[in-house]
Amino acid sequence: MIGAHDTPGAVPPAVTEAFAAAVGGNHDDLQRLLAALSVVDAGGDVGAARATLRLLAGQPRLLTRLDEHVRRSPWRAPYRSSEVDRAAAALTRPTVGPVAVAVAASHPDGRVRERAVRVLLSRSVPELTPFLVLRTADWARPVRDAARAGLALLLADEPATHLPAAVPATALVSVRSRGGFAVQQVTAALQAAPARLRAEVARSAPAAQRRALFELDLAHGRLRVDDLLAAVVDRDVRVRARAAEAAAREAVWTGRLPVLHRLSGNRHAEVRALGLTGLLRLGRHAEVAAFLDDRHQLVRAIAREAARREGVDAAAAYRTAVSAGIPGVGAVAGLAEVGTDRDAALLHPLLAHPDPRLRTAAVRALARLGAVPVPLVVPLLRDPAAGVVREAATALRPISGALPPELPWALLADERVALRRAGYRLLGTRPPALRLRAGLLLVEDPDPRLAERARADLTGLARATTRTYHWGAPPPELELTAPLRDELLRLAAAAAPALAARTVARLTDWLHRS
Repeated sequence: MIGAHDTPGAVPPAVTEAFAAAVGGNHDDLQRLLAALSVVDAGGDVGAARATLRLLAGQPRLLTRLDEHVRRSPWRAPYRSSEVDRAAAALTRPTVGPVAVAVAASHPDGRVRERAVRVLLSRSVPELTPFLVLRTADWARPVRDAARAGLALLLADEPATHLPAAVPATALVSVRSRGGFAVQQVTAALQAAPARLRAEVARSAPAAQRRALFELDLAHGRLRVDDLLAAVVDRDVRVRARAAEAAAREAVWTGRLPVLHRLSGNRHAEVRALGLTGLLRLGRHAEVAAFLDDRHQLVRAIAREAARREGVDAAAAYRTAVSAGIPGVGAVAGLAEVGTDRDAALLHPLLAHPDPRLRTAAVRALARLGAVPVPLVVPLLRDPAAGVVREAATALRPISGALPPELPWALLADERVALRRAGYRLLGTRPPALRLRAGLLLVEDPDPRLAERARADLTGLARATTRTYHWGAPPPELELTAPLRDELLRLAAAAAPALAARTVARLTDWLHRS
């Protein structure tokens, strides 16, 4: 029954909690969700049942996981699921609820699934459409045929009701061996649907389906330039790029400069690049060359080509911009792309610039030029900005052997996670014994990402100690003093709770052999 605090027509709190746990949960979490669904069905509130199914359909991956969980439910006691049995038995009642039909549609017995499909089709409830889509790829032919016939009729007769519900589930069914039918039916329905319905579906559809929708409209000439310009702000990069490409091509053919100017001013680099390419084809070289200091590498490359055609020396322009004292980040990156190591001196003052973005760009540029000034970059390993610290460590990593030996260990013991990451990055090029010590020190770091990285590196070192095949690489040599070996053994024992037992055993054996 519905609890005292539940509102008719709303998802009960118990279902919401079980749903949240099952999204990334295991077998027990799915079983808990199944039990919560059974309670909703027993409550008899059709509104709550439909709201629950809408919640479930909003997570197609969870929907397919629950479908597999129910279909694999054991048939024999005491492991047989009572919730699945109750759903199957409810199919014979004239007042069977939609939740019971949805669960029964995944029953291990194909005859029950076929009966559930027929009950489902007699109801024509859009919340059940995703479950019908799943059955169109069923391995049992009677189930599959009934579901396919029903889906085709629903999409043909009531597309506005069932098409939005069918699209998300179809995206997942498409990867199954028998999933092609649902994809074909949904694609055909989308193609025939009015523009308003396609727009409604696109708002809630997964990325793959929205791409398919856009390609359909593009192929059938349904999109005007204004529609394409509206699509260049889509959240999916492929839709943005295809829309920008089509808009730029149309603008070049018709000489519509305002369209190209609008594209070249877009905040997304892939859109700006296509707009500038269109301007370049129309001979607007000076306008394109103005983007020499753009923040994106591809856009800068297009601008440099325009500058070359205009007779402008891009390298000289970058040098002038950097020497001005407050250059853009793109100008610093551009100088590194076309300059030489003789330009490194122009970047040295930026290492002390108040703007952390310029300090970061200067370190990255010097590393690209192969002219890293070690005395100037080492202090940046303790910079207040985490991005500067990361770039400094990355720039110094290839020459970490030339740094003071105690520096990485001091960073590794710092309270700031950015500094600990920098120290670990610098130690990544050191001999195996030192890498092993660093990993053991960080395996239980407060920062979960750093701890996970250390565990992964230790697992890799442990695997390298065992030669699987006689022609494989021999285990790396450990250069150890007796005190260092004793310390590593203590660290390995202390890190044992955070590592797999096999990893600890291999590392310990490796240390004893050495």
